[in-house]
Amino acid sequence: MTQLNDRFGREFHYLRLSITDACNFKCQYCLPDGYRPDGKPRFLTLDEIRRVVTAFAQVGTRKIRITGGEPTMRKDFNDVIELAANTPGVNTVATTTNGYRLAANAQRWFDLGLSQINVSLDSMDEGLFRQITGDGRQQLVLDGIEAALETGYRRVKINVVLLKDLNAQQLPQFLEYIRHRRVDIRFIELMETGLGQDYFQKHHISGQVIKQQLLSQGWTEDPRGPDDGPALNFSHPDFAGRIGLIMPYAKDFCATCNRLRVSSIGKLHLCLFTECGIELRDLLGHDDHQPELIARLHEQLRLKGATHQLHEGLTGVTQHLASIGG
Repeated sequence: MTQLNDRFGREFHYLRLSITDACNFKCQYCLPDGYRPDGKPRFLTLDEIRRVVTAFAQVGTRKIRITGGEPTMRKDFNDVIELAANTPGVNTVATTTNGYRLAANAQRWFDLGLSQINVSLDSMDEGLFRQITGDGRQQLVLDGIEAALETGYRRVKINVVLLKDLNAQQLPQFLEYIRHRRVDIRFIELMETGLGQDYFQKHHISGQVIKQQLLSQGWTEDPRGPDDGPALNFSHPDFAGRIGLIMPYAKDFCATCNRLRVSSIGKLHLCLFTECGIELRDLLGHDDHQPELIARLHEQLRLKGATHQLHEGLTGVTQHLASIGG
């Protein structure tokens, strides 16, 4: 099958597949009042997920990231991992999680085929973690990260939503954490989501501030790999881990875009920051629809824009900020 690409010459090897909108944390920047479903959402079934993954693999997708909400809240999360890992053409299965189930399941998920894992951890301080996330299980999350490292995942990453006057001053603590741990810490700039301008203006800080601190301390920017997510990565000879910066407001952020998103209700989003999705579910009910599904993917990619519209305040469906870190 022909590789998915757009009219700007970008190829798409990376699918972010949401399997639920539900989450059990109450992060200030995301779901401060907790998860409140809109009616009774009908999330993709396992068979529908299989058809999505199979179609994308046939048009060049090599990496699948299983996201949410909190994806591990699905009872069939293990089945989703196994399905993706056994799809011909897929060589990397990743997930983004708040980590509450990781300590107990790191080995099992690895054995099923999960190779990369991102864990949301917005502070190394227990009290500030509770304040930001609305949850007091920081130690359980830290235990999960240690379990993942011991298990031997290809890559373990920590996602930190950068918040002025909260965790933006904690770079020294995060650096110390990765001095002897092979962990990537990704600082994600806060974006103006449905929480509105007040929260954004109060807590937004540019990742350039962190970048300058890193460069002044001898960190150097790494070359970008073809399947990498949106982060700029930095390394230092004295540290086992790396620092990544995800700065969606930066110039040329979209130039190397290589990923698409399918929502938990079966809509294709050509950009993570678009509100309107393209319906796929009408072609997910039967295996015979695969050729039509693939044709629709190619058709829609021709409509993908050159860049997002974050600077105009349009953040689309991206409410779970911690999940954008690739």
